Amino acid sequence: MKKLFLFITAVFSAVSIIAAEGALNGFFSINAQGDKIQFSQGNLQYQASTQTWRFAEKQYDMIGDANANISASYSGWIDLLGWGTGNNPTCSTKQNAHYQIFTDWGTNAIINGGNKANQWRTLTKDEWYYLFYGRANAESLFAFATVEGVHGVIILPDIWTTPVNLTFNASTAKGMNWFDDGYYDDNAGKHFSDNVYISSEWSKMEAAGAVFLPTAGYRDGMDVDYVGSFGNYWSSTSCGENYAYGIGFSYYYLFLQVDYYRYDGQSVRLVQFYENHEALDNNFIEFKTIKSIKEGHLFIERNGKIYNSQGQEVK
Repeated sequence: MKKLFLFITAVFSAVSIIAAEGALNGFFSINAQGDKIQFSQGNLQYQASTQTWRFAEKQYDMIGDANANISASYSGWIDLLGWGTGNNPTCSTKQNAHYQIFTDWGTNAIINGGNKANQWRTLTKDEWYYLFYGRANAESLFAFATVEGVHGVIILPDIWTTPVNLTFNASTAKGMNWFDDGYYDDNAGKHFSDNVYISSEWSKMEAAGAVFLPTAGYRDGMDVDYVGSFGNYWSSTSCGENYAYGIGFSYYYLFLQVDYYRYDGQSVRLVQFYENHEALDNNFIEFKTIKSIKEGHLFIERNGKIYNSQGQEVK
């Protein structure tokens, strides 16, 4: 089997990494041992009437107030879920006893995420922490932003070059400072304006590997609030009998180890291990591939799928 080597330089954003179905291009370190993950293309969503899981089509998509319709027969979609409810996504009781066993949402088949069980998982609290604070240059690889009118937080991959004619402003250069277990602005600056992108601009950021976590709000029982102003994302790590850890952010803070009631309805952003590389150093990523030339065009075959030279799957 031949091996294709992709050279990574300052123009890394021009190199297409072939992502698994439902995964974004960028890879992110989550611990000191060098494990890397890719994020799903959007927040997790569930439709009870068909028992269907999917990822949001766009990273800035969110369900919002319609999460108040959560029920076992609801035909719409929800995206604010109680902790560990991969086996009971419509649970909305405010009794923590109903959330004692964590079932990862990634154990389910996700229709636009490979449609097979056990392909995805939830980050632990330590992995979230490392992503935002432990990895090299972590303080420069995230920022608050508004994308197509939606507030949220951007996370950049380990290797990043801002696309041509765009700018990226790390929020730590805009007044955010590290404080205990997160970032905070003593002056309560309105950081969602640190970066503003329309959809065409964001498409270029996303193609270069950027992740966006929208402020999808919060559900308390059947009540939904803070849509567009607060982002709350689960980890897989418990905290005592009644709580579990997650990250939370608004316009002037990003806290990385928040203990939430397990019954809180919050966003879920799944990841998968970045297993497409055999070796990583400062210059090369090695992919197991078979490459061929047909009618003057380069095609790459891997894991039974065929891609063109831009990384797009072809039939």
